[in-house]
Amino acid sequence: MRSIEDIRQAIIADPENKDFTKRGIFPLFEAHETARIVLVGQAPGSRAEATGLYFRDPSGDNLRAWLGVDEEMFYESGLFAVVPMDFYFPGSGKSGDLPPRKDFADKWHADILSQMPNVELMILIGQYAQHYYLKQRKSVKVTDNVRNYQNFLPDYFPLVHPSPRNNIWQVKNPWFREVVLPDLKRIVAEILSK
Repeated sequence: MRSIEDIRQAIIADPENKDFTKRGIFPLFEAHETARIVLVGQAPGSRAEATGLYFRDPSGDNLRAWLGVDEEMFYESGLFAVVPMDFYFPGSGKSGDLPPRKDFADKWHADILSQMPNVELMILIGQYAQHYYLKQRKSVKVTDNVRNYQNFLPDYFPLVHPSPRNNIWQVKNPWFREVVLPDLKRIVAEILSK
């Protein structure tokens, strides 16, 4: 059985990632054998790629507030894992970052998740993670998943991206702050208290 570090080295050596490796860019994910909660998002952004740090920005501040945890708990406890749909920045498009590469998650997620036997919850951030893990058609809307989050418990909790750009969405959907976030905080607290 491969360790998480063995898997990381295999990702680095994968010919599909050779352009990143040649430029000194390494896969950005965080996995611990002790993890209880896995966050699955789209892919690192350009800032995360440049710094090698995930969720160290206003989006991360929002995310930790939504989860009800501080930076120490999030980064240093070993209880959280971050396993995006692609571990490399896919580039910029006309209206934001390009989507994660197809088949990337198929190739690496199962191996990584198999190294984390204590996972109780996967938080699925955005459409790519939700469509993949919830086995959904692309026509299913993130808003509908988030509104109906209880249908996916106890294994999955769908979320919108915590970017400040989604503040308008939050104003239009007050149920998110009134119902969804309190439940998310409660569930996260229960898992972390075990």
